[in-house]
Amino acid sequence: MNIKSFFSIIISKIIIKLSKILFKGGSNFPGKVALKLDKNILKVICKNYRIILITGTNGKTTTTSMIYNILKDANELVITNSTGANMITGITSCFIENYSFGKHRKPRYAVIECDEANVSFFTEYATPEIIVITNLFRDQLDRYGEVYTTLNKILKGVEKTPLSTMVLNGDESLLGDLDLPNKIIYYGFNCSPLKNKKVNINADAKFCKKCKSPYKYNFITYNHLGDYYCENCGYKRPDLKYTLDEIKLQTPEKSLVSIDGAEYCINQPGIYNMYNALCAYSTARTCKISTDYIYDSLKKQQSSFGRQEIINIGDKKAKIILVKNPAGYDQAINTISLDNSTFNLAVLLNDNYADGRDVSWIWDVNFEKLSSLSIDKIMISGIRLYDIAVRLKIAGLPVENFILCKTYEKLVEEIKSCKLDTVYILATYTAMINLRKFLNAKGYIKKLW
Repeated sequence: MNIKSFFSIIISKIIIKLSKILFKGGSNFPGKVALKLDKNILKVICKNYRIILITGTNGKTTTTSMIYNILKDANELVITNSTGANMITGITSCFIENYSFGKHRKPRYAVIECDEANVSFFTEYATPEIIVITNLFRDQLDRYGEVYTTLNKILKGVEKTPLSTMVLNGDESLLGDLDLPNKIIYYGFNCSPLKNKKVNINADAKFCKKCKSPYKYNFITYNHLGDYYCENCGYKRPDLKYTLDEIKLQTPEKSLVSIDGAEYCINQPGIYNMYNALCAYSTARTCKISTDYIYDSLKKQQSSFGRQEIINIGDKKAKIILVKNPAGYDQAINTISLDNSTFNLAVLLNDNYADGRDVSWIWDVNFEKLSSLSIDKIMISGIRLYDIAVRLKIAGLPVENFILCKTYEKLVEEIKSCKLDTVYILATYTAMINLRKFLNAKGYIKKLW
């Protein structure tokens, strides 16, 4: 190790400790300092790790957590960037925090969530053993553009690492027939949760990547995902190695499914979490982890922060659900719809850089489905609270139940005064983060990250 790398690691480790003491976080800045001192530091700190890199639009954090927990439950040595800091600076911080100047005899895994646009930065310096791609949806249009741009950003990074095994969502039409030398393993559904064959008008990748003709489907799971085929050129879903064959039960808390002929309980609700669990299962099997460990781990998975995380606010049970694009929002609404009781709802919309400045995407969300549910109090907050209030009014929700909360103080007081115990909080990324910071400062949650 050269002197530049040595000081880069030492200084960044000091910053990490100070950040935790002074700011209860600081997951990006130490990595930024490390890269400034030594731009090649990743080559040093990533050595001796079996790296699993997870990217894609939706489900990265939850899938990363599931894979990490499965490996940990299988008694493997494993690290992860659990704070969700998935830019190159946050990833660097994670590796530096776990770096030891001593030698590690047993192989270690690093399960790393990576922002789509940062894959190429990471693979410039490290070769993942496995690269996972969950899905591709429209998200932060001002940053990524359309889904094809997002795909190209990811593939730019994959092309630098031809020895990596790819674990891909076979139901994602953009991920079929990739011109790559890598070994590719596909997972997907062999059943339909909705018995639907017609793609929604607001779905993302509706046209054949080969000839631009409209796709046909044997079935759709959600948005544009499913068993697709093109009548014009013959392009179709690839053969799947790992499959979810049957959905046996769905509740607001969990799902019971059949994967590769065996029954699994997924301790998180919704179709999108079935995809996350199937992805984690496929990745673990690729790592030759026993299905016994996978079974035990999936049935006790805990939600990552802000991803259907339950927080007690007074005597109310608040479930925070991160929403950031039409596809994910629709799935969140579908999951809430599994609750047949009367409940309270809070909707938070921000337009910071990490959320995407353009909030026109809210008009592609099926908020109309909420109008058929039994909702008591509807609390609206965030930087763009008036925009989301108008959207909910147009969707048919009762305006007389609306309460505009311009501050988190007001929002929390309204939650505490709800007549009913259950509150679902739908929040965009920075709204979720800022609400959690407020709740942490007020003592409702002990751990910020």
